[in-house]
Amino acid sequence: MTDDVGKIGWIDMTVANATEVRDFYAAVVGLMPEDVNMGDYSDYNMTMPASGTPVCGVCHSRGSNAELPGGWLIYFVVADVEASAAACAANGGRIVVEPRGLAGGCFCVIEDPGGATAALYQPDD
Repeated sequence: MTDDVGKIGWIDMTVANATEVRDFYAAVVGLMPEDVNMGDYSDYNMTMPASGTPVCGVCHSRGSNAELPGGWLIYFVVADVEASAAACAANGGRIVVEPRGLAGGCFCVIEDPGGATAALYQPDD
């Protein structure tokens, strides 16, 4: 089990106009975009200008991201994404995106009883 369980491990957003939103956050916050190859298009890691460390992502709402909810999405690190998804359903939540692979691990997207969405991320060991 990872020591990062419960930590917010990543934040990204999925929007139709990802390039415009990328440019917005570059101009307003000072983040620097870095292309992430998605095959026939690129999504973007937004990096800190001084270190180049990625801090969030801006994604097109197409391809593997087509079913993700729009807006900012936080990714909570969990020990077992399947068990956490089951616990979500058993505790009044809803699975929005079923558990599936993601670079370096697997994830799912849930909706809590209040209607807010979040992702659960299990890193590979």
